[in-house]
Amino acid sequence: MKHISVIVPMGDSIVDTIIAPYNLLNMANKKQTKANQFKIDLVGLTKKSVLYQGLFGIQPTATINEIHKTDLIIISPISGDLNAQIKNNMDFIDWIKKQRVENNAELASLCKGAFLLAETGLLNGKNCATHWTVHDQFKQKYPEVNLIPEKIICEDNGIYSSGGAYSILNFTLYLIERYFGRKTAIFCSKVAEIELDRRSQSEFIIFNGQKDHSDEAIKTAQKIIETNYQEKLLVQELASNVHLNSRSFLRRFKKATFNTPLEYIQRVKIEAAKKQLERTSKTILEVMYDIGYNDDKAFRKIFRKYSGMSPKEYQKKYNREMAYS
Repeated sequence: MKHISVIVPMGDSIVDTIIAPYNLLNMANKKQTKANQFKIDLVGLTKKSVLYQGLFGIQPTATINEIHKTDLIIISPISGDLNAQIKNNMDFIDWIKKQRVENNAELASLCKGAFLLAETGLLNGKNCATHWTVHDQFKQKYPEVNLIPEKIICEDNGIYSSGGAYSILNFTLYLIERYFGRKTAIFCSKVAEIELDRRSQSEFIIFNGQKDHSDEAIKTAQKIIETNYQEKLLVQELASNVHLNSRSFLRRFKKATFNTPLEYIQRVKIEAAKKQLERTSKTILEVMYDIGYNDDKAFRKIFRKYSGMSPKEYQKKYNREMAYS
């Protein structure tokens, strides 16, 4: 019998992100013949119940010392102070590495569980997804991992990772299809009423700009961009305003913000456009002009790049007045 391990982290986590995948996997498992069923365990460092949010307890069904061979490890999210939570769960790291190296176990991180997966070193040089709110923190901590910000689902040679929050349900359906087949995935999708085949988190990203750095000149440039995004901003002028030459400015800006100045300007403009499309009845062209674009084709291209859909599709989906018109 094959085996699936769903990790129960110590410390802070969100109980839904452990129980929901576990329940979906069990739903899929029950659709199989006995010969094809998996054993699914909630795996902890001990068998003591772990209390989350001061309210909900989860009782592991097995410990890492009892699981000598598993086929799939689902690394549940951690939350709160991520550095502290990594320390709380370091005993999982060697076990995950051992299962991967000795038993060729496949690994799947959910949301911020990517931090635990990255700690193993097994993600170095590989693609990875995690929740958009921690993209900058993840890049700083694990520069050797190829973070794909817009993806809900990444797969790289048997190592899977997912975006975040309740997109873990879409990701679990993806894993169910991989392990139990498309027919079972469709069944679970219909019973649980979860959208199948969703792959992008671009439309959910709220761009606030990476400001957790100590480069005051770049912080000044960011403020200039964010307060003057409607105007035509030139890199040379931004550099001059913060008393840097263009080459130094480009290098320092990318290092501090993980974006080039042009990318940053585009993202600030598109975030402003998204807010107008959500909250006003302005036309697409009116919004385009308001944020400083004059080329309709260029605006639509950049909007799709950062939101995953056209301006019209975005407005229809998120503006209540437009949705029912």
